[in-house]
Amino acid sequence: MDPVSFGKYLLMGLIARGGMAEVYRGRSRTTPRLFAIKCMRPQLAKEARFVEMFVREGKLAVLLEHDNIVRTYEIGRTEGRYFIAMEYIGGKDLTQVLRRCQEQGARIPVPHCCYIAAKMAEGLQYAHTLLDSDGRPLAIVNRDVSPSNVRIGYDGAVKLLDFGIAQAMVKFTSEIGVLKGKFSYMSPEQIRGMPVDARTDVFSTGIILHEMLTTEKLFRGDTEFQLMERVRNAEIVPPSKYNRRVPEELDRVVMKALARDVADRYQSAAEMAEDLRKFLQPYRFEPSELMDHIRSLFQADYDREVQETLACQHAQLPTGEDREVSLVVNAAAMSMDGVAMVVQEEGGVVQSVSGMESTAPHPATSPIVLPPRGQSQPGLAQSPIQSPQGAKTSGATGLVSPSASNPGSEAGQSGEVSRPTNPKGIWARLRDKFTREPTK
Repeated sequence: MDPVSFGKYLLMGLIARGGMAEVYRGRSRTTPRLFAIKCMRPQLAKEARFVEMFVREGKLAVLLEHDNIVRTYEIGRTEGRYFIAMEYIGGKDLTQVLRRCQEQGARIPVPHCCYIAAKMAEGLQYAHTLLDSDGRPLAIVNRDVSPSNVRIGYDGAVKLLDFGIAQAMVKFTSEIGVLKGKFSYMSPEQIRGMPVDARTDVFSTGIILHEMLTTEKLFRGDTEFQLMERVRNAEIVPPSKYNRRVPEELDRVVMKALARDVADRYQSAAEMAEDLRKFLQPYRFEPSELMDHIRSLFQADYDREVQETLACQHAQLPTGEDREVSLVVNAAAMSMDGVAMVVQEEGGVVQSVSGMESTAPHPATSPIVLPPRGQSQPGLAQSPIQSPQGAKTSGATGLVSPSASNPGSEAGQSGEVSRPTNPKGIWARLRDKFTREPTK
Protein backbone atom coordinates (compact mmCIF):
# COMPACT_ATOMS: atom_id res chain seq x y z
CA MET A 1 0.00 0.00 0.00
CA ASP A 2 1.28 3.46 -0.88
CA PRO A 3 1.06 6.11 1.89
CA VAL A 4 -0.94 9.21 0.96
CA SER A 5 0.12 12.53 2.50
CA PHE A 6 -2.48 14.16 4.75
CA GLY A 7 -0.94 17.05 6.66
CA LYS A 8 1.43 15.64 9.26
CA TYR A 9 -0.11 12.18 8.84
CA LEU A 10 0.19 9.50 6.19
CA LEU A 11 -3.00 7.65 5.26
CA MET A 12 -2.35 3.94 4.79
CA GLY A 13 -5.71 2.94 3.37
CA LEU A 14 -9.46 3.35 3.85
CA ILE A 15 -10.71 1.09 6.63
CA ALA A 16 -14.40 1.91 6.84
CA ARG A 17 -17.00 4.39 5.65
CA GLY A 18 -20.05 5.63 7.54
CA GLY A 19 -22.78 8.15 6.91
CA MET A 20 -20.84 11.11 8.26
CA ALA A 21 -17.19 10.11 8.07
CA GLU A 22 -14.55 7.90 6.51
CA VAL A 23 -11.98 6.23 8.74
CA TYR A 24 -8.44 5.65 7.53
CA ARG A 25 -5.53 3.77 8.97
CA GLY A 26 -2.87 6.43 9.39
CA ARG A 27 0.59 6.84 10.80
CA SER A 28 2.91 9.61 11.86
CA ARG A 29 5.59 10.79 9.45
CA THR A 30 8.21 10.56 12.18
CA THR A 31 7.38 7.29 13.96
CA PRO A 32 5.70 3.99 13.04
CA ARG A 33 2.85 4.68 15.44
CA LEU A 34 -0.61 4.08 13.95
CA PHE A 35 -3.72 6.24 14.29
CA ALA A 36 -7.34 6.05 13.27
CA ILE A 37 -7.96 9.19 11.20
CA LYS A 38 -11.66 9.96 10.91
CA CYS A 39 -12.33 12.39 8.05
CA MET A 40 -15.64 14.12 7.57
CA ARG A 41 -17.20 13.25 4.23
CA PRO A 42 -16.53 16.08 1.77
CA GLN A 43 -20.16 16.64 0.77
CA LEU A 44 -21.17 17.20 4.42
CA ALA A 45 -18.43 19.79 4.96
CA LYS A 46 -20.42 22.14 2.71
CA GLU A 47 -23.04 22.57 5.45
CA ALA A 48 -22.07 24.44 8.61
CA ARG A 49 -24.39 22.43 10.88
CA PHE A 50 -22.64 19.17 10.01
CA VAL A 51 -19.24 20.75 10.49
CA GLU A 52 -20.30 22.01 13.90
CA MET A 53 -21.60 18.57 14.92
CA PHE A 54 -18.35 16.95 13.82
CA VAL A 55 -16.22 19.54 15.59
CA ARG A 56 -18.34 19.32 18.74
CA GLU A 57 -17.79 15.57 18.79
CA GLY A 58 -14.05 16.04 18.56
CA LYS A 59 -13.93 18.88 21.10
CA LEU A 60 -15.62 16.72 23.70
CA ALA A 61 -13.68 13.55 22.94
CA VAL A 62 -10.29 15.27 23.12
CA LEU A 63 -10.96 16.10 26.78
CA LEU A 64 -11.42 12.46 27.78
CA GLU A 65 -8.18 10.85 28.92
CA HIS A 66 -8.80 7.47 30.54
CA ASP A 67 -7.50 3.95 30.03
CA ASN A 68 -10.99 2.69 29.22
CA ILE A 69 -11.92 5.38 26.69
CA VAL A 70 -10.46 5.48 23.18
CA ARG A 71 -8.09 8.43 23.16
CA THR A 72 -8.74 11.33 20.80
CA TYR A 73 -5.53 13.26 20.16
CA GLU A 74 -6.64 16.20 18.08
CA ILE A 75 -9.19 17.61 15.68
CA GLY A 76 -8.43 19.85 12.77
CA ARG A 77 -8.67 20.58 9.08
CA THR A 78 -6.14 19.79 6.42
CA GLU A 79 -6.45 19.87 2.65
CA GLY A 80 -9.93 21.31 3.20
CA ARG A 81 -11.09 18.22 5.10
CA TYR A 82 -12.05 18.12 8.74
CA PHE A 83 -10.56 15.23 10.70
CA ILE A 84 -10.26 13.66 14.14
CA ALA A 85 -7.06 11.76 15.01
CA MET A 86 -7.75 8.88 17.39
CA GLU A 87 -6.00 6.03 19.11
CA TYR A 88 -5.80 2.97 16.86
CA ILE A 89 -7.06 -0.16 18.63
CA GLY A 90 -6.50 -3.60 17.20
CA GLY A 91 -9.37 -5.84 18.16
CA LYS A 92 -13.11 -6.30 17.82
CA ASP A 93 -16.18 -4.50 19.06
CA LEU A 94 -18.46 -6.33 21.46
CA THR A 95 -21.13 -6.82 18.79
CA GLN A 96 -18.67 -8.89 16.76
CA VAL A 97 -17.62 -10.86 19.84
CA LEU A 98 -21.21 -11.72 20.74
CA ARG A 99 -22.00 -12.67 17.15
CA ARG A 100 -19.00 -14.99 16.99
CA CYS A 101 -20.06 -16.65 20.24
CA GLN A 102 -23.56 -17.21 18.84
CA GLU A 103 -22.10 -18.73 15.67
CA GLN A 104 -20.01 -21.13 17.73
CA GLY A 105 -22.78 -21.95 20.18
CA ALA A 106 -20.64 -20.63 23.03
CA ARG A 107 -20.77 -17.90 25.66
CA ILE A 108 -18.27 -15.38 26.97
CA PRO A 109 -17.05 -16.82 30.30
CA VAL A 110 -18.68 -15.23 33.36
CA PRO A 111 -15.48 -13.63 34.75
CA HIS A 112 -14.68 -12.14 31.34
CA CYS A 113 -18.16 -10.60 31.18
CA CYS A 114 -17.80 -9.02 34.61
CA TYR A 115 -14.32 -7.70 33.85
CA ILE A 116 -15.54 -6.05 30.62
CA ALA A 117 -18.54 -4.47 32.37
CA ALA A 118 -16.38 -3.24 35.26
CA LYS A 119 -13.95 -1.56 32.87
CA MET A 120 -16.84 0.03 30.98
CA ALA A 121 -18.19 1.39 34.26
CA GLU A 122 -14.77 2.79 35.21
CA GLY A 123 -14.53 4.68 31.92
CA LEU A 124 -18.07 6.01 32.29
CA GLN A 125 -17.43 7.11 35.88
CA TYR A 126 -14.46 9.16 34.69
CA ALA A 127 -16.56 10.92 32.03
CA HIS A 128 -19.51 11.43 34.39
CA THR A 129 -17.34 13.15 37.00
CA LEU A 130 -15.15 15.28 34.72
CA LEU A 131 -14.84 18.86 35.96
CA ASP A 132 -14.35 22.16 34.19
CA SER A 133 -11.62 24.71 35.03
CA ASP A 134 -13.70 26.09 37.91
CA GLY A 135 -14.23 22.68 39.46
CA ARG A 136 -17.82 22.39 38.29
CA PRO A 137 -19.12 19.06 36.92
CA LEU A 138 -19.48 18.95 33.15
CA ALA A 139 -22.28 16.39 33.60
CA ILE A 140 -21.30 14.32 30.56
CA VAL A 141 -23.74 11.54 29.79
CA ASN A 142 -22.84 9.19 26.94
CA ARG A 143 -26.43 8.16 26.05
CA ASP A 144 -25.17 5.65 23.47
CA VAL A 145 -23.55 2.86 25.49
CA SER A 146 -24.00 -0.18 23.24
CA PRO A 147 -21.95 -3.24 22.21
CA SER A 148 -20.84 -1.60 18.96
CA ASN A 149 -19.25 1.19 21.01
CA VAL A 150 -17.24 -1.14 23.25
CA ARG A 151 -13.86 -2.12 21.84
CA ILE A 152 -12.04 -5.24 23.03
CA GLY A 153 -8.39 -5.06 22.04
CA TYR A 154 -6.27 -8.02 21.02
CA ASP A 155 -4.17 -7.05 24.04
CA GLY A 156 -7.13 -7.46 26.41
CA ALA A 157 -7.88 -3.74 26.73
CA VAL A 158 -11.51 -2.61 27.09
CA LYS A 159 -12.26 0.78 25.53
CA LEU A 160 -15.40 2.87 25.16
CA LEU A 161 -15.62 4.80 21.92
CA ASP A 162 -17.86 7.28 20.18
CA PHE A 163 -18.79 9.93 22.70
CA GLY A 164 -20.06 11.82 19.64
CA ILE A 165 -23.59 12.05 20.96
CA ALA A 166 -22.57 12.52 24.58
CA GLN A 167 -24.30 15.40 26.26
CA ALA A 168 -22.32 17.76 28.47
CA MET A 169 -25.16 19.79 29.92
CA VAL A 170 -25.11 23.52 29.24
CA LYS A 171 -21.93 23.47 27.15
CA PHE A 172 -22.90 20.69 24.76
CA THR A 173 -26.62 20.43 24.09
CA SER A 174 -28.44 18.44 21.44
CA GLU A 175 -29.22 20.45 18.32
CA ILE A 176 -31.80 18.11 16.86
CA GLY A 177 -35.02 17.20 18.65
CA VAL A 178 -34.84 13.47 18.13
CA LEU A 179 -33.89 10.60 20.39
CA LYS A 180 -30.30 9.62 19.79
CA GLY A 181 -28.84 6.20 20.38
CA LYS A 182 -30.10 2.71 19.88
CA PHE A 183 -33.51 1.82 21.30
CA SER A 184 -32.40 -1.64 22.49
CA TYR A 185 -29.78 -0.07 24.78
CA MET A 186 -31.70 2.94 26.05
CA SER A 187 -32.97 3.41 29.58
CA PRO A 188 -36.71 3.74 30.29
CA GLU A 189 -36.34 7.44 31.05
CA GLN A 190 -34.43 8.00 27.83
CA ILE A 191 -37.14 6.28 25.79
CA ARG A 192 -39.71 8.52 27.43
CA GLY A 193 -37.73 11.61 26.45
CA MET A 194 -37.15 12.59 30.07
CA PRO A 195 -33.99 14.29 31.37
CA VAL A 196 -31.13 11.82 31.78
CA ASP A 197 -28.08 11.65 34.01
CA ALA A 198 -25.24 9.20 34.68
CA ARG A 199 -27.71 6.53 35.78
CA THR A 200 -28.99 6.13 32.24
CA ASP A 201 -25.50 4.93 31.22
CA VAL A 202 -25.55 2.53 34.20
CA PHE A 203 -28.78 1.00 32.84
CA SER A 204 -27.23 0.60 29.38
CA THR A 205 -24.17 -1.06 30.91
CA GLY A 206 -26.52 -3.43 32.73
CA ILE A 207 -28.16 -4.36 29.42
CA ILE A 208 -24.77 -5.18 27.91
CA LEU A 209 -23.72 -7.25 30.94
CA HIS A 210 -27.01 -9.20 30.75
CA GLU A 211 -26.48 -9.86 27.03
CA MET A 212 -22.87 -10.97 27.54
CA LEU A 213 -23.95 -13.45 30.21
CA THR A 214 -26.86 -14.86 28.17
CA THR A 215 -25.70 -14.27 24.55
CA GLU A 216 -29.28 -13.09 23.95
CA LYS A 217 -30.77 -9.67 23.23
CA LEU A 218 -32.47 -8.35 26.36
CA PHE A 219 -35.06 -6.21 24.59
CA ARG A 220 -36.68 -7.37 21.36
CA GLY A 221 -39.69 -6.23 19.38
CA ASP A 222 -41.29 -6.93 16.02
CA THR A 223 -41.84 -3.20 15.59
CA GLU A 224 -40.06 -0.12 16.83
CA PHE A 225 -43.06 0.77 18.98
CA GLN A 226 -43.15 -2.68 20.59
CA LEU A 227 -39.44 -2.50 21.32
CA MET A 228 -39.80 0.93 22.93
CA GLU A 229 -42.70 -0.32 25.08
CA ARG A 230 -40.60 -3.20 26.38
CA VAL A 231 -37.78 -0.84 27.29
CA ARG A 232 -40.24 1.49 29.04
CA ASN A 233 -41.67 -1.36 31.12
CA ALA A 234 -38.21 -2.80 31.85
CA GLU A 235 -39.51 -6.24 32.81
CA ILE A 236 -36.23 -8.09 33.27
CA VAL A 237 -35.61 -11.80 33.75
CA PRO A 238 -32.42 -12.53 35.75
CA PRO A 239 -29.57 -13.82 33.57
CA SER A 240 -29.31 -17.02 35.63
CA LYS A 241 -32.58 -18.16 34.01
CA TYR A 242 -30.64 -18.43 30.71
CA ASN A 243 -27.19 -19.30 32.04
CA ARG A 244 -26.86 -21.65 35.01
CA ARG A 245 -23.27 -20.51 35.55
CA VAL A 246 -24.51 -17.09 36.75
CA PRO A 247 -24.66 -17.12 40.57
CA GLU A 248 -27.29 -15.31 42.62
CA GLU A 249 -24.76 -12.70 43.70
CA LEU A 250 -24.19 -11.67 40.09
CA ASP A 251 -27.94 -11.72 39.41
CA ARG A 252 -28.31 -9.05 42.09
CA VAL A 253 -25.70 -6.82 40.46
CA VAL A 254 -27.35 -7.10 37.04
CA MET A 255 -30.88 -6.52 38.34
CA LYS A 256 -29.82 -3.48 40.38
CA ALA A 257 -28.22 -1.92 37.31
CA LEU A 258 -31.43 -2.62 35.38
CA ALA A 259 -33.89 -1.22 37.93
CA ARG A 260 -36.65 0.68 36.13
CA ASP A 261 -36.78 3.40 38.78
CA VAL A 262 -33.55 5.41 38.80
CA ALA A 263 -33.74 5.67 42.60
CA ASP A 264 -33.44 1.87 42.87
CA ARG A 265 -30.55 1.69 40.44
CA TYR A 266 -26.84 2.07 41.13
CA GLN A 267 -26.45 5.79 41.73
CA SER A 268 -23.10 5.88 39.96
CA ALA A 269 -21.07 3.78 37.57
CA ALA A 270 -18.42 3.60 40.31
CA GLU A 271 -20.82 1.69 42.58
CA MET A 272 -21.50 -0.85 39.87
CA ALA A 273 -17.79 -1.23 39.10
CA GLU A 274 -17.01 -1.80 42.78
CA ASP A 275 -19.59 -4.59 43.12
CA LEU A 276 -18.27 -6.28 39.97
CA ARG A 277 -14.69 -6.10 41.26
CA LYS A 278 -15.79 -7.69 44.54
CA PHE A 279 -17.53 -10.46 42.64
CA LEU A 280 -14.38 -11.07 40.58
CA GLN A 281 -11.99 -11.36 43.52
CA PRO A 282 -12.37 -15.15 44.05
CA TYR A 283 -11.69 -15.73 40.34
CA ARG A 284 -8.31 -13.97 40.45
CA PHE A 285 -9.01 -12.83 36.92
CA GLU A 286 -6.13 -11.49 34.81
CA PRO A 287 -6.54 -9.24 31.70
CA SER A 288 -4.34 -11.69 29.79
CA GLU A 289 -7.24 -14.17 29.98
CA LEU A 290 -9.41 -11.78 27.98
CA MET A 291 -6.55 -11.24 25.51
CA ASP A 292 -6.21 -14.99 24.96
CA HIS A 293 -9.98 -15.39 24.58
CA ILE A 294 -10.33 -12.67 21.93
CA ARG A 295 -7.35 -13.90 19.95
CA SER A 296 -8.68 -17.47 19.98
CA LEU A 297 -12.13 -16.32 18.82
CA PHE A 298 -10.61 -14.35 15.92
CA GLN A 299 -7.32 -16.12 15.27
CA ALA A 300 -7.30 -15.57 11.48
CA ASP A 301 -8.21 -11.88 11.87
CA TYR A 302 -5.55 -11.42 14.51
CA ASP A 303 -2.87 -12.98 12.30
CA ARG A 304 -3.93 -10.72 9.41
CA GLU A 305 -3.83 -7.70 11.70
CA VAL A 306 -0.25 -8.45 12.69
CA GLN A 307 0.78 -8.58 9.03
CA GLU A 308 -1.06 -5.39 8.08
CA THR A 309 0.34 -3.50 11.05
CA LEU A 310 3.89 -4.46 10.18
CA ALA A 311 3.30 -3.50 6.54
CA CYS A 312 2.09 -0.02 7.59
CA GLN A 313 4.98 0.49 9.97
CA HIS A 314 7.58 -0.44 7.34
CA ALA A 315 5.95 1.21 4.32
CA GLN A 316 8.16 3.46 2.20
CA LEU A 317 7.33 7.06 3.02
CA PRO A 318 6.68 9.67 0.31
CA THR A 319 9.19 12.41 -0.24
CA GLY A 320 8.53 16.10 -0.68
CA GLU A 321 7.01 18.87 1.37
CA ASP A 322 4.26 18.28 3.91
CA ARG A 323 0.84 19.43 2.89
CA GLU A 324 -0.99 22.28 4.54
CA VAL A 325 -2.26 21.86 8.09
CA SER A 326 -4.66 24.73 8.32
CA LEU A 327 -6.27 24.25 11.73
CA VAL A 328 -5.45 21.95 14.65
CA VAL A 329 -6.91 21.60 18.13
CA ASN A 330 -5.32 19.08 20.48
CA ALA A 331 -5.52 18.24 24.16
CA ALA A 332 -2.75 20.65 25.13
CA ALA A 333 -4.75 23.58 23.77
CA MET A 334 -8.30 22.49 24.47
CA SER A 335 -10.79 23.70 27.02
CA MET A 336 -14.52 23.64 27.57
CA ASP A 337 -14.44 27.42 27.96
CA GLY A 338 -12.93 28.35 24.65
CA VAL A 339 -10.59 27.26 21.91
CA ALA A 340 -6.85 27.53 21.53
CA MET A 341 -5.63 26.60 18.08
CA VAL A 342 -2.78 26.79 15.69
CA VAL A 343 -3.37 28.14 12.22
CA GLN A 344 -0.96 27.68 9.36
CA GLU A 345 -1.94 29.55 6.25
CA GLU A 346 -0.99 28.37 2.80
CA GLY A 347 1.87 30.85 2.85
CA GLY A 348 3.37 29.04 5.83
CA VAL A 349 2.79 31.83 8.38
CA VAL A 350 2.00 30.33 11.76
CA GLN A 351 -0.13 32.19 14.29
CA SER A 352 -2.00 31.35 17.45
CA VAL A 353 -5.76 31.63 17.41
CA SER A 354 -7.42 31.36 20.79
CA GLY A 355 -10.72 31.94 22.46
CA MET A 356 -10.94 32.14 26.23
CA GLU A 357 -8.03 31.02 28.39
CA SER A 358 -7.23 27.33 28.04
CA THR A 359 -8.07 25.11 30.98
CA ALA A 360 -5.65 22.44 29.86
CA PRO A 361 -2.77 21.58 32.21
CA HIS A 362 -0.38 23.46 29.92
CA PRO A 363 0.23 27.19 30.41
CA ALA A 364 -2.19 29.28 28.39
CA THR A 365 0.63 31.71 27.68
CA SER A 366 2.51 29.03 25.72
CA PRO A 367 0.46 28.53 22.56
CA ILE A 368 1.06 25.46 20.48
CA VAL A 369 3.22 26.03 17.46
CA LEU A 370 3.40 23.69 14.52
CA PRO A 371 6.71 21.82 14.57
CA PRO A 372 9.48 22.30 12.00
CA ARG A 373 9.57 19.80 9.18
CA GLY A 374 10.42 16.34 10.41
CA GLN A 375 9.62 17.00 14.09
CA SER A 376 6.66 15.66 16.03
CA GLN A 377 3.72 17.76 17.18
CA PRO A 378 3.95 18.90 20.83
CA GLY A 379 1.30 17.39 23.07
CA LEU A 380 0.96 14.24 20.95
CA ALA A 381 2.64 11.09 22.17
CA GLN A 382 4.68 9.51 19.42
CA SER A 383 6.08 6.32 20.96
CA PRO A 384 5.84 3.20 18.81
CA ILE A 385 2.97 0.86 19.60
CA GLN A 386 3.82 -2.16 21.69
CA SER A 387 1.34 -4.63 20.25
CA PRO A 388 -0.37 -5.13 16.92
CA GLN A 389 -3.18 -2.72 16.29
CA GLY A 390 -6.22 -2.99 14.03
CA ALA A 391 -9.90 -2.11 13.80
CA LYS A 392 -13.54 -1.91 12.38
CA THR A 393 -16.06 0.85 12.30
CA SER A 394 -18.82 0.64 14.88
CA GLY A 395 -21.38 2.79 13.15
CA ALA A 396 -20.78 6.02 11.30
CA THR A 397 -18.26 7.34 13.78
CA GLY A 398 -16.75 4.12 15.06
CA LEU A 399 -13.18 3.02 15.41
CA VAL A 400 -11.67 0.62 12.95
CA SER A 401 -10.92 -3.06 12.40
CA PRO A 402 -9.40 -5.01 9.54
CA SER A 403 -12.61 -6.92 8.95
CA ALA A 404 -14.54 -3.78 8.00
CA SER A 405 -13.24 -3.67 4.46
CA ASN A 406 -10.23 -4.53 2.37
CA PRO A 407 -7.64 -1.87 3.26
CA GLY A 408 -5.46 -1.48 0.24
CA SER A 409 -3.79 1.30 -1.62
CA GLU A 410 -6.92 1.79 -3.66
CA ALA A 411 -8.96 2.59 -0.56
CA GLY A 412 -6.53 5.26 0.49
CA GLN A 413 -7.18 7.08 -2.76
CA SER A 414 -10.96 6.82 -2.63
CA GLY A 415 -11.65 9.99 -0.64
CA GLU A 416 -10.56 12.82 -2.91
CA VAL A 417 -9.79 16.01 -1.05
CA SER A 418 -12.37 18.73 -1.54
CA ARG A 419 -12.60 22.09 0.15
CA PRO A 420 -15.82 23.23 1.83
CA THR A 421 -17.76 25.71 -0.24
CA ASN A 422 -19.27 27.48 2.77
CA PRO A 423 -16.62 29.96 3.94
CA LYS A 424 -18.46 30.67 7.19
CA GLY A 425 -18.29 27.26 8.83
CA ILE A 426 -17.26 27.07 12.46
CA TRP A 427 -13.53 27.23 11.72
CA ALA A 428 -13.92 30.33 9.53
CA ARG A 429 -16.04 32.05 12.16
CA LEU A 430 -13.53 31.25 14.86
CA ARG A 431 -10.75 32.59 12.70
CA ASP A 432 -12.63 35.81 11.99
CA LYS A 433 -13.60 36.32 15.61
CA PHE A 434 -10.51 35.36 17.52
CA THR A 435 -7.45 36.00 15.31
CA ARG A 436 -5.01 38.01 17.37
CA GLU A 437 -1.52 37.87 18.81
CA PRO A 438 -1.13 35.48 21.77
CA THR A 439 -1.40 37.02 25.19
CA LYS A 440 1.97 37.55 26.78
